[in-house]
Amino acid sequence: MIEMWYSLPCPPGCQPAERRAFAALGRALATDDASARQAARERCLAKDNAALTAATHVLIDLVGQGWNVRVDDHQVAIAPPLGVADPVEEKNRVRRQELIKRDEQLSIPSVRRFIAAMEKPREFEGKFVSIFSLMRDGKELSTALQALEIDGDADLARLRGVIDPYVQVVSSSERCMQTGFRLMDIWRYFRHTWSNQYTSTPGRTMMVIIRDRAAPFHPVIGIAALGSAVVQLAERDDWIGWQPAVFLENLRAAPTLRMARWITARLKTALEELYVDDLVKDGLYWPTLWENPTTDAIERLLKEAETRRRDHHRFVKATDFKKVHDADDVKSWRRRAESDLFRSKRCLALADLLSARQALAPYLYPKASRTGLSDALDSPKARRAIMSVLRRAKADAVGTEIADLTVCGAVAPYNALLGGKLVSMLAVSPTVVKAYHRRYSTYASEIASSMAGRPIRRRSNLVFVGTTSLYGSGASQYNRIRIPPEVLGGLSPIEFRQLGRSKSFGTSHLSAESVRALVRLAEQTARGARVNSIFGEGVNPKFRKVRHGFDLLQWPSDTLLQHGRQRIIYGISLVDNLLPYLLGSDAEPSYKFRRRKSTADVDAISAWWMRRWCHPRSKSPAVLEAVTAHRLTRPVRHGARVTLPDLPLAAGEHEQLELY
Repeated sequence: MIEMWYSLPCPPGCQPAERRAFAALGRALATDDASARQAARERCLAKDNAALTAATHVLIDLVGQGWNVRVDDHQVAIAPPLGVADPVEEKNRVRRQELIKRDEQLSIPSVRRFIAAMEKPREFEGKFVSIFSLMRDGKELSTALQALEIDGDADLARLRGVIDPYVQVVSSSERCMQTGFRLMDIWRYFRHTWSNQYTSTPGRTMMVIIRDRAAPFHPVIGIAALGSAVVQLAERDDWIGWQPAVFLENLRAAPTLRMARWITARLKTALEELYVDDLVKDGLYWPTLWENPTTDAIERLLKEAETRRRDHHRFVKATDFKKVHDADDVKSWRRRAESDLFRSKRCLALADLLSARQALAPYLYPKASRTGLSDALDSPKARRAIMSVLRRAKADAVGTEIADLTVCGAVAPYNALLGGKLVSMLAVSPTVVKAYHRRYSTYASEIASSMAGRPIRRRSNLVFVGTTSLYGSGASQYNRIRIPPEVLGGLSPIEFRQLGRSKSFGTSHLSAESVRALVRLAEQTARGARVNSIFGEGVNPKFRKVRHGFDLLQWPSDTLLQHGRQRIIYGISLVDNLLPYLLGSDAEPSYKFRRRKSTADVDAISAWWMRRWCHPRSKSPAVLEAVTAHRLTRPVRHGARVTLPDLPLAAGEHEQLELY
């Protein structure tokens, strides 16, 4: 492969001394002299220049990630590392990337205090417990597995006396019946054992713990979390079949009366879910306009949207967008709808709806028909209108009935028995699907309610789950996961299907210092679009600020935001009518399993895991040796214990951490 070099100019506006300091940093980073690197770093940061500070942190991070650096005539240039052919070395490279932020997080005093508090013994119902009580001793588990004499499938049920999994959905207030710990704290502790940083994400989040009732205190087998899905993901959308080009091609091949009615019904619903009282009052909309949209009215709405967006950026206060705690408080939603931000969004949405209504009028109004739909597909304007309807249908479903499996894995010693596959399957089990529906069926959608000026509750039937591997090469815990139909009494299997690979964009290779410096630089400038980190302004405000920071440095953001990792993308369809249901043309999901009232599905999936993976693995001496390595003898040396980075410990912290 040819090495590609990119120029990193000293930030605009820097003084000659600052330019020399930045060039000196580049020369120092090109050497292995740690003291020279540190001195050059301190000289740059001492200049107290926000742009130079951001440039310094980013350059140091890139070199630390294996990028090459050179300085020619005071001009710094970098080249990304060449691809690694060896899967093991590639995993190690990605792990090094992830550990930067993970160790930064574990170095924060409050996080270290949390870890220490969870590991400190406390009395609960006459017993002394700690987080170590929720870890299975590897030697005990290995001995129990070896003592089993299993001859064929009929004896596999005896494994449940050694490992008996169950699902626990985490709520903010619920506590563990065995230890008294908050379930949220238990989940958080074990999440800190992952090699990547623990971050919270906006939108929906449902955490799950898989426990083992076969051992005292019901130790943790693994954890999972379902979160709001990524809005735009080409590989997923291609597979589902709702990418615009694919959707229109299929519609052209088989136009139906049902789909013609679907288009007009979606437009009518979208209009009904827009608050328009203030727009009617101000002469921007009137009821008969829907029957006969005019270009002049659409242009006035677009102009109003631009004006209100500009006013939002000038006058907004984050306190004006506090969460509406009472979902049925119509006055609060109406105030939100009338804010500059959401009035701008409503005007844009209404203009888009009127344009679609105008383009489709000759074909689907006053009465939708198959012939009219076929004719509409020959019109460029009508096709664009149909794509607009499709985008709205996608937006409604992605946030409510599609979720991402954002965290999923087993902890030691269960990971040696491929417990990650058990956690993966239970995370998409009927028990979890029902828990998701119970939690969100009364949930008012934040954006939709702010647009409607009243609570809007979407369908909350989980029908598709997406996830990605942590690494882009080698084996993944999701490989070959397939729940046969007979396990859950359905007609078709539930499979983890590989859909493709991600495009490797993000900030995971940048330290928290770099991200903060770029965000601070973006927030200090008056140039470009202002980002206020208010829910509703747009997707991923921090990422947009980081990109804007790179643009202000005049550095190639598209190149520098490629972290060089292509994760494997997986999709799990839980229904047989995925696309029709997501679009709303089917009223009910056709699940691939029987909806049971009990948790029999957990037992059935666990039995399948034992037969397919756990039992064969337990016969391997190497696996049993790996299980045995995780001991709870003092001091605890167990793979499920959080490994803190080496730092000077605060007074008393050493004794607390090594108490066991």
